[in-house]
Amino acid sequence: MSTMIVVGAQWGDEGKGKIIDVLSENADYVVRYQGGANAGHTLVVKGEKTILHLIPSGVLHPDTTCVIGSGCVLDIETLVVEIKKLKAQGLLQNPKQLLISDNATVILPFHKALDSAREMALAKNKIGTTGKGIGPAYEDRAGRKAILLGDLFDSDSLKIKLQHNLLEKNVLFEKLYNQPPVKIETVLSQIQHVIEEIQPYRCKDTGQIIARAISARKRVLFEGAQGTLLDVLHGTYPYVTSSSTLAGSACSNTGIGPTTITKVVGIIKAYTTRVGSGPFPTELVSDVGEKLRQEGFEFGSTTGRPRRCGWIDLPAIKYAIRLNGITSLALMKLDVLSTHKEIGVCTGYKLNGELLTDYPSTMVDLEKVEPVIEYLSGWNQDLTRITSLKDIPRFATQYIDFIGNHLGCPIDVISVGPGREQTLWVKPLFNK
Repeated sequence: MSTMIVVGAQWGDEGKGKIIDVLSENADYVVRYQGGANAGHTLVVKGEKTILHLIPSGVLHPDTTCVIGSGCVLDIETLVVEIKKLKAQGLLQNPKQLLISDNATVILPFHKALDSAREMALAKNKIGTTGKGIGPAYEDRAGRKAILLGDLFDSDSLKIKLQHNLLEKNVLFEKLYNQPPVKIETVLSQIQHVIEEIQPYRCKDTGQIIARAISARKRVLFEGAQGTLLDVLHGTYPYVTSSSTLAGSACSNTGIGPTTITKVVGIIKAYTTRVGSGPFPTELVSDVGEKLRQEGFEFGSTTGRPRRCGWIDLPAIKYAIRLNGITSLALMKLDVLSTHKEIGVCTGYKLNGELLTDYPSTMVDLEKVEPVIEYLSGWNQDLTRITSLKDIPRFATQYIDFIGNHLGCPIDVISVGPGREQTLWVKPLFNK
């Protein structure tokens, strides 16, 4: 049995999509377990870029079955667009390659409208949401009034559920946000054209399929979205996403037990980025930060927004290792640091004159901390053409070792570019 969870160990955008794609070559199943179209996983194969928002990154491998679990929220219009684009590329030719849980929550146009209205009302206190309707959809699930994927195929039941759902939302639209009410007939006309497109991919019990695959000793890869520090319970609340981004969610959100998991791989960038509002201790509001942004192409694949950039934050990653039970790390975008004469590493924080080596437990403290930065020598050598670990420059190796020693967790994968072939393996993780 080989089951692996891949999870972001920073604020998202770490490079999970690439690692999932590479690992998927040896996987039988790739399972997306949380989040929605607010995620953006960029894959580069032979120079061709594919950006995925909902469909698991294993879809580029025709023999890998992709599953979207019950813990996800589905923007059905975005899903259909994504399916059509993949088909146009010659991918997803077999509908059995994609299985979507009937129990997944559906995002409808009014969820996105509510998301945007709330963000506009917050003005200067914006959360930094993508406006994709993720939060309102998860609220419906917690409030026991969500529309599930299976509901779309029973028109009578769907109308009743929409009526119940819109009763409260229309009060918000009209009375609080000065927006016109949403009519059921409008919603039905908006989604009717996509329902038939989704029909071939729906699955009543994806959890049972995953459990049977694990029992049959198939290789199952669980794909997380966003990052640990955006977790709704343990992230920089309220500047977080609306789901649990942690490895433990892979089990609860897909319907399998925690004892079936054998490995957890944490994905980290060689520096740190963040999109949207919220504290960011190592942020570089400077020419250095802008250089990281430009050379790392740090612009959101979902929104296009420029990402905030800063040095790597080791206490934050140690926090992520603890929360997820990470067994191995993948270090991404090492090549982006190649032109820096010196490279900063945050090894701790100062708070009220006291040295902290652990991640602060409260947002109040995190907003006040001053990062303790140690500087290491840069290597001024292009890494993108390296194909062997022995060819990594000495100072780059020292940087990798410094990070690994401080974190106490093995770095088993090193990425030196966006392509599949630009991946160096210290230790194989998912072989057949």
